Amino acid sequence: RRAFEELKARLAAEGLFEQARKRPLPRFARHLAVITSARGAAVRDVLTVLSRRWPLLSVDVLPVAVQGATAAAEIRAMLERASASGRYDVILVTRGGGSLEDLWSFNEEVVVRAAAASMIPLISAVGHETDITLIDFAADRRAPTPTAAAEIAVPVRAELMTALSS
Repeated sequence: RRAFEELKARLAAEGLFEQARKRPLPRFARHLAVITSARGAAVRDVLTVLSRRWPLLSVDVLPVAVQGATAAAEIRAMLERASASGRYDVILVTRGGGSLEDLWSFNEEVVVRAAAASMIPLISAVGHETDITLIDFAADRRAPTPTAAAEIAVPVRAELMTALSS
């Protein structure tokens, strides 16, 4: 916990978490990257919500390890690749819940710096509502759960169609 607080204070002092750095999400995303484990429940939940709410959206799942020795390096590399591609309107970084140790990859300095450097608006949805990771502070938007992140990322097509036909 001490390492978390010390790194948080150092990165905050550098301005990585400043509100002025936060960018708005696009209203109508066309292409979204989901950086997560390809096998977890989080990716299934996200894809279900996205397809139900905004079926026009093109989604790429960019698989990474979300815990373990290689996870931080994989997440950082995928964030940098997705950001540099110019292909996406939004990047969503997510995984399901776990202990502080399970979620630690999202507290690693290389991941937080890659999130802060992203040229594309970034949503962080790591863990459950009570879980907080350092990537949450660097992201343009934090969602309390993976499902909520999908809801934040896109409008509801049916509601939009109703509003337009009124």
